[in-house]
Amino acid sequence: MKGDEVPGFNSLASYAMELLKPLVFKDKYGFNSRAAKTDRSVETMDFQELNNDQRREVVNSQQRFQALRDAKEAYDTHRGSLTWVESKGREYLVRSYYDKGGLRKQASLGPRSPETEKMKADFEAKRAAADDRVKNLRDTMERQAAVNRALGLGRVPLIGARIMRALDSFGMLGSGIRILGTNAIYGYEASSGVRLDPGLATTEDIDLLFDARGGLMFFADDDVSESSLLKILKRVDTSFERAKQTFRAVNRDGYLVDLIKPMQSPPWKKAPDKIGSDPEDLTAVQIEGLDWLQNAPAFEAVAIDEKGEPVRIVAPDPRVWAAHKLWLSRRADREPLKRQRDAAQAEAVGALVANYLTHLPFDAEQLRMLPKEVVDSAEPLFVKKDTAARA
Repeated sequence: MKGDEVPGFNSLASYAMELLKPLVFKDKYGFNSRAAKTDRSVETMDFQELNNDQRREVVNSQQRFQALRDAKEAYDTHRGSLTWVESKGREYLVRSYYDKGGLRKQASLGPRSPETEKMKADFEAKRAAADDRVKNLRDTMERQAAVNRALGLGRVPLIGARIMRALDSFGMLGSGIRILGTNAIYGYEASSGVRLDPGLATTEDIDLLFDARGGLMFFADDDVSESSLLKILKRVDTSFERAKQTFRAVNRDGYLVDLIKPMQSPPWKKAPDKIGSDPEDLTAVQIEGLDWLQNAPAFEAVAIDEKGEPVRIVAPDPRVWAAHKLWLSRRADREPLKRQRDAAQAEAVGALVANYLTHLPFDAEQLRMLPKEVVDSAEPLFVKKDTAARA
């Protein structure tokens, strides 16, 4: 049997079409839904709940993705190399590796002896086993991605997903960098098991919140050996260049990456505004209100990109995100079109929290990083609406 075949079906695509047959009739809201009624649907034009087959494969994707991450972590403990180096007529076992600052280090593990020979043999055997496990799990994820594509689970734009994966692979995602703006919505809806109106989630840029308070994490490799956001972006797409606005990078297709940070308080206090020391790297721009998002609890989710592959997203708590969006929508100095979209996104994410992410109550104490007036104005966003089940 070929890799894309399912017993009883000619291809994976025909299998997926069979799974999707109950969804071919659209309801009055324009979204596909089952003929059987459910008792947990939210009656709103903004949401489309996943069906049972989609939910199953989302869970499978998340579990297999975590297994792959664990395997990669095990492999990373064997990063670098062990080699024999001759010095003054004797051979020594030397380990070469990159430290967290991107500097290449070497450490002697002792002169050649039965013990160091065994150490080298064990290291190489464990590394080979870890590498084999990573390859097998990657093959599994490729098959899973094909199922996800067939079921129409892809959501996150490919270029944004690739950027988030690159940040994650260098240890920066969630450790100095958070995903802001519209891309955060993909994490919120993935955790809710629903989809929002595509008009609310479509975006051609990505906002990266830079937080260097705890020291930025960075795992170097042979290609990117120093902390540099622009070099990481070029790893994703070689056409990325820094724009005239030094906080921004843009590629040949006009996709934008903005590095942003909260207003400095007090203003004279010095704080990093770059990922590393590269003078050509992006310089974060200070924006009012981002301290709320920086101080919010992190929200981590695994979403599915347009190719069906999982991607880890680390964003601010959706309650704080929605409250911040509502605040933006009421600023007189913001463009009218952006204000309207901000308000719609705030309402949609607030409804997600109220109806699906019920482990996140609207609690003023948990939202103490927000000003009281912002909390009070946002409260109506999180009122759960009692609605009849949707056919």
